[in-house]
Amino acid sequence: MENKIRWGILGPGRIAHSFTKDLLLTRTSELVAVASRNLTRAANFAKEYDAKYAYGSYEELFNSPDVDVIYIATPHTQHASLAIAAMEHGKHVLCEKPMGVNRDEVKKMIAAAQKNNVFLMEALWTRFNPTIRKIKALVDDQKIGDLSYLQADFAFYALDREVEGRLLNPALAGGSLLDIGIYPIFLAYLLLGKPTKIVASSKFHKTGAEIQTSLVFEYDKAHAMLYSGLTSNSEMKAKITGTKGSIYIHPRWHETNGFSMESNGEKEDILEPTIGKGYSYEIEEVNSCLASGKLESELWSYKNSLELIDILDQIRKQTGIAFPFES
Repeated sequence: MENKIRWGILGPGRIAHSFTKDLLLTRTSELVAVASRNLTRAANFAKEYDAKYAYGSYEELFNSPDVDVIYIATPHTQHASLAIAAMEHGKHVLCEKPMGVNRDEVKKMIAAAQKNNVFLMEALWTRFNPTIRKIKALVDDQKIGDLSYLQADFAFYALDREVEGRLLNPALAGGSLLDIGIYPIFLAYLLLGKPTKIVASSKFHKTGAEIQTSLVFEYDKAHAMLYSGLTSNSEMKAKITGTKGSIYIHPRWHETNGFSMESNGEKEDILEPTIGKGYSYEIEEVNSCLASGKLESELWSYKNSLELIDILDQIRKQTGIAFPFES
């Protein structure tokens, strides 16, 4: 591609650093601008990654004629409002997961994309990981038969974090479910679809934030056992078993570099090393869509984001995970 896609970063936090390092590894991207409510923070980020512009307000980024697409990396509670504002200014958007904190927000974001004729995608980077894509193809091709069981978790210790911070503060949609529980839920959804029944249980921090959630997803011929938590670490492997074999995703499975497959009494290790951390694959998907005039990804569509938030909403309703700004 001769003309590179020009990117702006909104919210120069930890995840934005990882994302931007991978953005610079792609040949189809150009980092143009970064915006923060703190100009010094934006300037430091711009200097570190050689961005041309540093803005001390989001509005300046929205109005920049030199930016094609904006990556939104703020806390969950700001995703919808900032994405919609960016799209109202004609900018394409890649929004960190979860795209919105509930279905109503996601619907409004999609409506804004359609109204303004711009691209919008939820940044579920694991969907574009080469290993996950290969596993999806193997499962779809029945290489391990009909799926009967899936197990996946995502956990790390975070009870020592500041209670006003993103993870433990309900006012910021804190808790494990939306932050990391979305990953195992995504894997079950990707390979098995929407469950016919969900059994969910959660435990809560003194702040009211959810810190452990265990899930059983029931399907016609399968079960998925899923877990997310902030009370301890986990090895973060994932297992997918079918009537003809099994797939074991190497840890940490959501950013994996390979998997093992057992079938017909034989075990094979398949390695798929990622470029950088692994964000480059979702970046290339956005760039490819924009270069070809697509306003929606076929690999992670509006329908996928809506069905995923439906599942999350159902879990929240069942377990009592509530955020004060929704009342």
